[in-house]
Amino acid sequence: MLGSSETRALMDARKPDHALEQALYCDPGVLALDLEHLFYKEWLFAVPACEIPKSGNFATLQIGAYPVIVVRGADKSIRAFHNVCRHRGQRLCAKDTGSSPKLVCPYHQWTYELDGRLLYARDMGPDFDASKYGLKPVAVQEVGGMVFVCLADNPPVFDVADKLAEYLAPSGLNDAKVAFSSTITEKANWKLVIENNRECYHCGGSHPSLCRTYSDNPAMTAMEGPDAASPDILAHWSRCEAAGLPARFTHHPDMQWRLARIPLLNNAESYTMNTKAAVTKRMGSMPFNDAGSLLFFHYPNTWNHFLGDHAIVFRVLPISETETEVTTKWLVHKDAVEGVDYDVKNLTEVWLNTNDEDRRVVEENQAGINSPAYEPGPYSKIQEEGVIQFIDWYIGKMQGALAPRPALAAE
Repeated sequence: MLGSSETRALMDARKPDHALEQALYCDPGVLALDLEHLFYKEWLFAVPACEIPKSGNFATLQIGAYPVIVVRGADKSIRAFHNVCRHRGQRLCAKDTGSSPKLVCPYHQWTYELDGRLLYARDMGPDFDASKYGLKPVAVQEVGGMVFVCLADNPPVFDVADKLAEYLAPSGLNDAKVAFSSTITEKANWKLVIENNRECYHCGGSHPSLCRTYSDNPAMTAMEGPDAASPDILAHWSRCEAAGLPARFTHHPDMQWRLARIPLLNNAESYTMNTKAAVTKRMGSMPFNDAGSLLFFHYPNTWNHFLGDHAIVFRVLPISETETEVTTKWLVHKDAVEGVDYDVKNLTEVWLNTNDEDRRVVEENQAGINSPAYEPGPYSKIQEEGVIQFIDWYIGKMQGALAPRPALAAE
């Protein structure tokens, strides 16, 4: 199992624009460092806010060693806590989602208010001070209908907030509901899952359903700035902006996040097998069905598609060095009625197929990397620019975190 110095040495020796060394995809010590310096310190997408619309609604997630609960309070505010009772450490909530007027530990019934205060602890004696045993908070931000959490004691600035709120506003995510949810385990390192998402070099050979509406031409997702993209994209941006839709490419300087609205193939309306809208009731204030897809990613754990008729949000969380949980949720307008305004099979078929195809791809990728014969190959600068950007971000973050600390001066 590699430690900090060995991991840093592998990163320092990496060839630019090449895949990572085997251990960086396979070693449990590297995963421990990824968790410590990325997943325990960066902002992570947790859930769509519409999944917990009412007081007492909660959702849970497991971030490495940390179980976390996100809950809507009596004051309608969203808060997050470590999902650990302050008595004997029992997980408070084991379900993925649920609703409860209070948070009650199933072990000894210690009872917490939705804001984390301990309300009831039976037979703890006259000197017991309940105010000292409230739930431990987790930093939380709700932006544009997406809920993010950060486990760090001093979270970094969430610098995508203003742009994300602006770009998501027309989608009206707070007036949406979860129409379907899927969670799968991909037997591959989390970085391979992200890498696979960041390119469409593989799409033509792997994704027949997706390629009905999503172009595998790299020019259709390649852009250098708000005025530098293919003519098709520039024309789409102009049309969207004329209708009040923020569309142009914007990003963090080191590419940790990126937003841009792209057209679908041949004026397709949605990710469906027949290319038409899957939901008759549009999201929010979306002006037309063929608005394309607003693409949003935020490293290390989310990519998303926001269309005229629905939205698809993705969450990636490591389970082990070679296992990753991928959760996908399909959002529709809260007033859309299943069987009337949409059919679940039609809504979900393309991305259920695509997720399973991606699962098989990355699992075979991991199986090959496990071989002693593996050595890192070069990325295509034409097809895999997004992968290069992700790996450069990852290496830069980890090199900074693992840099040797200067020795303290002698007294």
